Amino acid sequence: MDHQIIFGDNLTILGKLPDASVSLVYIDPPFNTGRTQSRKRIRTVSSENGDRVGFQGKRYETQVVGVKGYRDIYDDYLAFLEPRLREARRLLTPTGSLYFHIDFREVHYCKILLDEIFGRESFINEIIWAYDYGARTRKRWPPKHDNILWYAKDPQNYVFNYEEIERIPYMAPGLVGKEKAARGKLPTDTWWHTIVATNSKEKTGYPTQKPLAILRRIVQASSNPGDTVLDFFAGSGTTGAACLEMNRRFILVDNNPQAMEVMAERFKNVPDIQWVGFSPA
Repeated sequence: MDHQIIFGDNLTILGKLPDASVSLVYIDPPFNTGRTQSRKRIRTVSSENGDRVGFQGKRYETQVVGVKGYRDIYDDYLAFLEPRLREARRLLTPTGSLYFHIDFREVHYCKILLDEIFGRESFINEIIWAYDYGARTRKRWPPKHDNILWYAKDPQNYVFNYEEIERIPYMAPGLVGKEKAARGKLPTDTWWHTIVATNSKEKTGYPTQKPLAILRRIVQASSNPGDTVLDFFAGSGTTGAACLEMNRRFILVDNNPQAMEVMAERFKNVPDIQWVGFSPA
């Protein structure tokens, strides 16, 4: 089962893909925050004049070994998204779904656009991914969630593998009895999960990398083994990693050379990937 990772402008690439050729589209587009998203990779070395203090008072110097990032600024965000979302709908199979990952700044405007493209009746869920990590403002309630909008191409006939979804522990297991507590519960539309921490084994160093568990749940619920899953803002390639675990074929698209480098490293031991427009080292 061949996978594809394509380097280039996603709108051009989407236009070349055949109708009804993918069962699931997940996208995590830039959030239009108005700033450059970046993440530094650092290391520490022992130094008497270092800027950090470690165990038993030993001092260490911080050294920056790399920076990955991209600009997240669009004059007309919806005009940028609209043709890409229309292509996404065209590419979906009759029972396919789109999961659109965004944050509080743009979600309301994006939902209106998606309602227009897919139809309001095709809106199935708004999933709230809630986390509790990182800096906290003192000027308002700290924003610690993302929004994931789920649309089905046909709201009367779509894939949702209810029995396949991995169960999670009850928050108050004493209220449901031993048998239910041992079995766990199915997630609701609010998903509590930490972000990819700096010391996580998943960490690739790519800014805005999303946790594998979030993508695994989406892929497991809304596609079947052997299906093709498309992510045309692929970033660090987490959608592809989830597909490998779930036995799905993936098509990943990105126009950021740093994203391609991260994916080349992440999938270096995966033999059946067709690289288009990019040659991994």
